[in-house]
Amino acid sequence: MFHLEEEIDRIGTGILDHSLPKPDWTHAAHWAAAVWLLRHPDYDAEADMPDIIRAYNMACGVKNTDTEGYHETITLASLYIARRFLAASGPDTPMHEVVNALLDAGYSRSDWIFRYWSKEKLFTAQARRNWIGPDREALPD
Repeated sequence: MFHLEEEIDRIGTGILDHSLPKPDWTHAAHWAAAVWLLRHPDYDAEADMPDIIRAYNMACGVKNTDTEGYHETITLASLYIARRFLAASGPDTPMHEVVNALLDAGYSRSDWIFRYWSKEKLFTAQARRNWIGPDREALPD
């Protein structure tokens, strides 16, 4: 859980300038980065997040291949969910509160995505490279 806006800012700027230590790139930090980027006026999250994550991975020694590193479908699904939480929270809600609400709503577990995608579909090279729609349940409206 996050207590301060500065925690979210540290993660957002840390993935941009590659100063975020790799052990700090947790599941919760992924959500924090998504919310930060969605709120940042200089970025188009869906367009910019892929290259930001790829570059951060490379800076941390993580390869972006068909089996590891950046995953397009997971990233875009996460941004979709984060955007919904931001919209429901309103523009004046502090980012750390939005991230905490998201985590409290069941997205704190990395297996949240399997409600919508089967492992067989999600862990294909095609889903890692490109958006592939859910095969289990539609994402919430």
